[in-house]
Amino acid sequence: MRLALAAVVVFSLLFNSCSINNFTIDQDLKKYFDQYKVTGSFALFDNAQGHFTIYDSANFRKRYSPASTFKIVNSLIGLETGKIFDEKMIIQWDGVERWVKDWNQDLTMEQAFKFSSVYYYQQVAKRIGRDTMQQWIDTLQYGNKNISGPIDSFWLNNTIQISPDEQLGLVKRLYFEQLPFQKRTQQIVRKVMLMEDNSLYKLSYKTGWANNPKSKNLGWVVGWIEENRHPYFFVLLVQTEDSDYPMVKNKMALLKDILKHYEFMEGKK
Repeated sequence: MRLALAAVVVFSLLFNSCSINNFTIDQDLKKYFDQYKVTGSFALFDNAQGHFTIYDSANFRKRYSPASTFKIVNSLIGLETGKIFDEKMIIQWDGVERWVKDWNQDLTMEQAFKFSSVYYYQQVAKRIGRDTMQQWIDTLQYGNKNISGPIDSFWLNNTIQISPDEQLGLVKRLYFEQLPFQKRTQQIVRKVMLMEDNSLYKLSYKTGWANNPKSKNLGWVVGWIEENRHPYFFVLLVQTEDSDYPMVKNKMALLKDILKHYEFMEGKK
């Protein structure tokens, strides 16, 4: 009971809509994390009902590197400051071969977001500059707000950190255009986050992966799923000690297994 009460306080700070009656800790999700041989946490917010479902609430307020999920904020700031004109703006490839084949070409913002191009967003961060970046990070109250070190890698090297509950609050405010950016800015970022769109559902998200030899192999998926025009916001955090773990593939497979567990992607919600 104490755990549930503590978690409700956390969520009420974000959404001002929680009570014991609309909060569920679902330990049944452990079987999915065990199946993929990882630990981590998951939370789902049903906006229509104001209901939270969470697995592993103990780690839900701990902060971790955002890895490539920071591209959500990097995109918002880039667009708002004019460093990115729109989702079709191209940044030319520097000719350096990187480990992801799709990165090794000129990319639009839309492509760079979907391919999660490190180079593209490093260039965006450099164009934004440290002072402007810090001002926006402070305004958003993004995680620990620490962008010290190189301006093109603070979201990759464990400098800035954010918690799952903060990630969930960010994407919810983005969806409802409640962030301190122009409407157009938020609309463009929501557009590039849409990864699956069919007659049954729309799935929008950003992934992240931090493989730090000094800490756990870490994976994120943050976003929302819409069915019958109703949004459900989610955050998945995956951790493993295995540095060779197939994080890119498995974190998405885990997310979809969890969503299917709750009968999403069938058009029934």
